[in-house]
Amino acid sequence: MRVLITGANGQLGKELVKQLDKQHYSVFATSRIDLDITKESIVETKISQIRPDIIIHAAAYTDVDQAEFNKKTAFEVNALGAFYVAREAKKIGAKMVYISSDYVFSGDKSTPYNEDDPPNPISVYGASKWLGERLVRSTLQESYIIRTSWLYGHGGNNFVKTMINLAKQQKEIKVVNDQVGSPTYTKDLVEIIHRIFNKGYGIYHVSNNCSCSWYEFAREIFLEVGNDPTLVISITTKEYGAATIRPSYSVMECKKLKTEGIKMPRSWQSALHEFMKKELAK
Repeated sequence: MRVLITGANGQLGKELVKQLDKQHYSVFATSRIDLDITKESIVETKISQIRPDIIIHAAAYTDVDQAEFNKKTAFEVNALGAFYVAREAKKIGAKMVYISSDYVFSGDKSTPYNEDDPPNPISVYGASKWLGERLVRSTLQESYIIRTSWLYGHGGNNFVKTMINLAKQQKEIKVVNDQVGSPTYTKDLVEIIHRIFNKGYGIYHVSNNCSCSWYEFAREIFLEVGNDPTLVISITTKEYGAATIRPSYSVMECKKLKTEGIKMPRSWQSALHEFMKKELAK
């Protein structure tokens, strides 16, 4: 089976390439250099040349704060680019996986969001991902929308790596306590992506099990490093002065995984422990 991966240089893309290579797929890894998804003609040419059976669309504009100032770019990458890819997938009869986000939700709920809950994004980033979802689904029936959250992996910069570096400095840091979600290890996300290839199309919520605040997440990272977790100081989002509004609660229920008979991801604590063991051994 031929699999085309966009955004292969990102932390999720690198994990996709690593795992799917081991599963003996014919993997075509592309980055912005050889596949600029915002260029319609380039997308058409590249996909018609490779003719993959499945396209995993991991390319994205992910800087939540900068998206507020670069609205055009955010929508071009996350929405229009996804549409170009979906349209070409339809032409050649390929399936498509679109990676979306918990930020399509407003955060107004106090119970986990399931796949049937209506999105209501409160940031440009969230809105661009939601539009991307809608364009993909309306263009290509044979598509999977995977919403994930608080992603971290070995191949790029992320919150966990930042906290590891700060923990080693043994200085106090301030982390917000009023944003709650579910951290997700790229290794676990990719394992789920692989399992849905022959499952029902539609929207899937995929994150590690259980939830926490960024403050609780940071404390757990400090503990894993072997540093004093009391160095992590709890503050509110308002006190922190974040440039962009983020959902205060974006925990997701993985309802579709259950109905499709796919094993639920492990707890975020267990996933973090494995990640830290590998990362600190480098």
